[in-house]
Amino acid sequence: MGKVYNLAEVSKHNNAKDCWLIISGKVYDVTKFLDDHPGGDEILLSTTGKDSTSDFEDVGHSSSAISMLDEYYVGDVDCSTIPTKVKYTPPKQPHYNQDKTTQCIIEFLQLLLLLIVLGVAVCVRFYNKQSA
Repeated sequence: MGKVYNLAEVSKHNNAKDCWLIISGKVYDVTKFLDDHPGGDEILLSTTGKDSTSDFEDVGHSSSAISMLDEYYVGDVDCSTIPTKVKYTPPKQPHYNQDKTTQCIIEFLQLLLLLIVLGVAVCVRFYNKQSA
């Protein structure tokens, strides 16, 4: 078991010359691996300063990639220093009012009826004009 780091200590290592990641409660110095990472160094650098476990697992790394982590292990992280995940709460939506929907349909049908009457009136006028 290696040294125990807190999140603030690990977060200081966040650039291409000094890059540390937290994965599954362990701290890895992946600086030497940045140039060799198949996804590019930007991917690794974008996950510094936080718990990168979900980012690492979402990609679906091979077993050989997972075993490579041992080479870069420098210690463990004090999990109490990592903020807990905040549950997403969607914004409040206005209440869907059924009554307004039926009112909208009625208004649309009234407009449609008006347009039909207007169209018939134009057709009648045009027909009467040609007959005379």
